[in-house]
This record gives sequence, C-alpha cells and structure tokens, in this order.
Amino acid sequence: MLRLSELKLPLGHPPEALENAVRARLGVGEGVPIEFTVARRANDARRKSAILMVYSVDVTVADEAALLERFAGDPHVRPTPDTGYGFVARAPAGGPATRPVVIGAGPCGLFAGLILAQMGFRPIILDRGKVVRERTKDTWGLWRRGVLDPESNVQFGEGGAGTFSDGKLWSQIKDPRHLGRKVLTEFVKAGAPPEILTEAHPHIGTFRLVTMVEHMRETIQSLGGEYRWQNRVDDLDIAVSADGSRRIRGLHLHTGEYLAADHVVLAVGHSARDTFAMLHARGVHVEAKPFSVGVRIEHPQSWIDRARFGDCARHPDLGAAAYTLSHHCTNGRTVYSFCMCPGGRVVAAASEPGRVVTNGMSQYSRAEFNANSGLVVGIDPVRDYPGHPLAGIELQRRLEERAFVAGGSTYAAPGQRLGDFVAGRPSTELGAVIPSYKPGVTLTDLATVLPRFVVEAMREALPAFGRQIPGYDHPDAMLTGVETRTSSPIRVTRGRDFQSLNTAALFPAGEGAGYAGGILSAAIDGIKVAEAVALSITGGARAAA
Repeated sequence: MLRLSELKLPLGHPPEALENAVRARLGVGEGVPIEFTVARRANDARRKSAILMVYSVDVTVADEAALLERFAGDPHVRPTPDTGYGFVARAPAGGPATRPVVIGAGPCGLFAGLILAQMGFRPIILDRGKVVRERTKDTWGLWRRGVLDPESNVQFGEGGAGTFSDGKLWSQIKDPRHLGRKVLTEFVKAGAPPEILTEAHPHIGTFRLVTMVEHMRETIQSLGGEYRWQNRVDDLDIAVSADGSRRIRGLHLHTGEYLAADHVVLAVGHSARDTFAMLHARGVHVEAKPFSVGVRIEHPQSWIDRARFGDCARHPDLGAAAYTLSHHCTNGRTVYSFCMCPGGRVVAAASEPGRVVTNGMSQYSRAEFNANSGLVVGIDPVRDYPGHPLAGIELQRRLEERAFVAGGSTYAAPGQRLGDFVAGRPSTELGAVIPSYKPGVTLTDLATVLPRFVVEAMREALPAFGRQIPGYDHPDAMLTGVETRTSSPIRVTRGRDFQSLNTAALFPAGEGAGYAGGILSAAIDGIKVAEAVALSITGGARAAA
C-alpha cells in the first residue's frame, strides 16, 4: 500500500475529485483499478480567497514496487507506515502474584489500566473521585449553584480534567511507534466518531467523552481490571534497604485500608496538590518545573470564523475556526494562546475551597456562541518561584485566592473588558461579548489579581495578536480569571525505565508527573508506562511478535 500526501483540492470539491487527484499523482489512467482510503484531512486557509483541503491517502494499486521506484526521492509518495500496535509482554499464567495498581483514572491512568488489562495483568485502578456520571452532577453543582465538592469536580474523578475540555486529540510530541493511533483506535471502539482517525486536528467534546470513558471502563473490567472509587491515596509504604535503596510496597488509603502493591503507576493529574506534598514528605524525588498563568479570553465565534476563513466562514468542511498565537515580549516573557476552544464556554475548574480557577470546554458540535482560549504567560522556577519544589503550587494558590476574593467570594470569577484591561481601568459594564463562565462574572480590574509582569506582558501582546487576527484585540472581548492549571507545576522525576529516580516500582506518569500535556500525550504516556510495568513484572521477557 502507498501513502500519498499533500493532495490539495479546492474547498467544496466534488467527491470524484479526490480519486482523480490520486490517479493524476500516480500517473495511472481510469482503466487501472485502484482502491484508496483517506488517512488524513486538513485545510490550508492561508489564502482566504482560495482555501484548500489537503489530503493524505492510502492507495492499493498494481505494481506498487515499480511505482515506488519511479517516485524514489519524492517525499509525498511512500509506503504506508505500519501503525498497528503490538503488546510488549503478557502476564504469566494465572496473572501476577501482586496486581499492579494505577492511581488516577484520567487519560493517562485510563490507558495505563487498559493496556495492562489487555496484556492480562488485571490492574487495580484507584481514584479519589467518583464515576463520570456522578462526577458530572457534582461539577454542575459548582457551575449552577456555586457549591464545590473538593473530591469530585473538573479536576478529580473518572476521565480526569480532559473530560471537561474541548476533547482535543492531537499533540506535538514525537510518536515514532504510532501510539497515538492506538489511542484513537480505542476511542473509536468506545464510541468516538470515526473521523478522529483522519482529521488533522480531531476533537471529541465533553458529552461524547463521558460515554466513551464508561465504555472503556467496562472493557477494562471485562478483562479482569478492578476500579475502586472514592479511594484517595494518603501515604506510601516505602521499604528502605541497608544500602539506602527504596522500593514501594504498599499504599495507605484515606479510608484506613492498606493495599499491598509492588508496582504502582502514579497518574494523579496536575491538580493533586495534597498528593504532591505527600510525595515530597516521603522523600520521592520531586522538582519544580515551568508552567503558565493568565486568563481566559472570549470572542464571538463568528468574529474568529470571519478573521480566519473570510467569506468561507462556517463552510461545513471547515467547522468552527481555531487559532494559535504567541508573542515574545520586551520584558522577556512569552504570551501565548492555550487550549483554544472553538464554539465553547469558559468553565469553573476549582478543586479547593476558597479559590477560583478557569478552564475552557467545547462539545463535539462546537456550536456555542463564543470562542475562548487561555491567554497565558510562561513562568519558571528560577525566576518566579525559587527555593522549594512545591513553590509553584503556592503561587497558584495565591492567584486563585485573589481571584476568589475579586469575584466576590462566591466562586464567581473576576472579569474585565479587554479595552479596560489595556487602558488600566476597572470594568463597570459589559460590551458586545457576554461572558460564558458560570456561576457568574464580577467586573473588576484583573491587574489586582495577576502578577505585574503578567499584566505587562499581556498588555503588550494583545495589540500584536490583533494584527494577526483582526478583531482579536477588540475592546469588548472578555477576559476572565484566573487560568493557573495549564500544566503541572512539579515533575516527579523518573529514569529511562519510567520508575522514580529514587523509589523503585513507583512509575510517575502523565500530566501530573510532568510528562504530558493534554489528552493524547497523557494517554500515550500511560501506554508507555504500562509497558514498563509489564516488562518489570515479567523480568524483561517480551511477548512473541
């Protein structure tokens, strides 16, 4: 089979145009039988007057070897890559003596559990939160009534923080083994639309993610895996040898139960602050890492569509427009868009009482009125929170507490019109953009909430972004704060064997451990860690090919 890439056709082309383009690229006439499937579809909107659809297709045709020889040196005609997934190990007959434990049921923990279950290791999956349907009710309790459940919210519970997001399923990480394809394939099996296998920037949306997570849980359980909900891990039992080496041997749960465990996947997500403190207290190697802070910015989606696609805005092959922006400021900071959610809403994402956190969410249709994105500024430990591995967490908390007070101490969020923010005056009334955040927005001055260098950088970047996307810096665009959970503020450092640097058999994984950012990269990291656990259990014995 051959992979043809960079096949470009005009927006709205007839169905037969793609086959004609394939034949033209290969130089084969209509009398030569071919079969093809779309491997990837994207759009090129750099010229709004001539937007193109860009395809990669997999083609079956006679004399493929001769065609490859003829196109030698052409990077757009290649053999189709093998994207199939092979298990690295299999559980011994009867299963392992002690079942591996996965802490956390977000994307990383979900795929670590799934891969371990598919290899026959019957994992136990612990999560401090609730099953996704009950968790959804608790989350709506904050959004609708201003009532926060610290153990069941946007951050904690089945599906993790990614469940209440845009459901983006792409990443910029290197993926030479095509593990991302394994993730997408499992999602389709669980009910995701098949288009995610071919779209260049696939997404799912919250409502579909809920059902998919349930189906994947059922799969894991059918393979011998076990879930234990509302089981928070409060302490580790670590054996220390005479030579000072350390190895995990069990977990203390908040219920008072002790769970023996000799292989533990730590996939707790980026907001498990109490867990990070416990790890540090127990001597597990933890270090501070960079993250970003800022606000959510909202525009009517129609403004973004028009700016990106011109007269082609809302064409069914294009959908709601997205954007990616970055600006390097004179104060040495970088301002960039983060987790852009077309046709979505800004949501309350707090996990601790007395603090306000924002995030973005979209449904699969991306049909809501506003577009939103994080507008954030990069910060780093040496410059901004030196002296302690957990200092970044304390910085997050201070900003979230300020936002809570500025919003009125009711989980309403502080908000400001962009024009007022740039001018340095508090907002007193809304303009053309109505904020979507629930339980509500209190108009104020966000400069009283954010660090001064963040405010300065954002004020410089906004006009620059307006030059890239006309209308982006419109005075009525809405800013809502604060966005502090862009990524984990710590890294639970691991070695090449995926185990903690100083605590054997503890496998830090995913976003919370500092090794992923987003659903897809977290899921891929979960697969890699599950493989490392399996090889550790089997003594390195690999499954037959």
